[in-house]
Amino acid sequence: MTINATPLTPALGAKIDGIDLTQLTADDQRTVYSLLLKYQVLFFRGQHLTPADQASLAERFGRLHIHPIYPKVEQQPEILILDTALNDLRDNALWHTDVTFIQTPPLGSILNAIQVPEYGGDTLWASSSAAYDALSPPIQQLIDGLDAEHDIQLSFPDERFSTTAEAQQQVAKARQDHPPVIHPVVRVHPDTGKKGLFVTPGFTRRIIGLSALESRALLELLFAHSTRPEFSVRWHWQANDVVFWDNRITQHYACDDYHPQRRVMHRATILGDKPKGP
Repeated sequence: MTINATPLTPALGAKIDGIDLTQLTADDQRTVYSLLLKYQVLFFRGQHLTPADQASLAERFGRLHIHPIYPKVEQQPEILILDTALNDLRDNALWHTDVTFIQTPPLGSILNAIQVPEYGGDTLWASSSAAYDALSPPIQQLIDGLDAEHDIQLSFPDERFSTTAEAQQQVAKARQDHPPVIHPVVRVHPDTGKKGLFVTPGFTRRIIGLSALESRALLELLFAHSTRPEFSVRWHWQANDVVFWDNRITQHYACDDYHPQRRVMHRATILGDKPKGP
């Protein structure tokens, strides 16, 4: 079958047809990665991936991350479980780039829809490169040389994730193992050379070298700018959808608007390289 890509918005996103992700050839893999670089987020309908299938698929693109807090599939710990019956998932209902609290944040993530609500529960992605390109040259020049601190604690606060003694111990260990890290405010994509904003409300605490007031003002400007509708795509999930996004140059937001319906997702997270600035 021929792999076809249908663009969804001018900024990012394409629906991919003509491929079974459980039967990926080497040529298919190269094509998928090329499309990922072009469209930043790829949407596949009608896939049927077991946790082992999903882990095997993701491992073709790099080494997998094991999340320090979220529950995992018992026999496949590389697959984390996002289940409203198990966790308070409000931390996903803000714009974020996955796992920027480590030195080598993910290359990408592959999300598999196991159970979705009848309505609600959409996810939005925004292109960090489209956002950067739309900034005025003086602001681009200002932020090109800046660094920011990323902190796991921002998305995993005690009031939601330390509700039992066991959970409190787990969160405390995660924070001990993952102290705040410094990344450039503007990241240069290692494969395309595109510049993209690399700050999000999910994990970015402050900009290094600025006063608290300056840091907050500049971050709020960048947060608001980077998530404008013209830089984004919105996906309404169906069961057995799979989405593969380039975590180096996008951020995303999972709408928390479907309760008391249940939503279950499995995510594989592919480790990347250390971010570099301009």
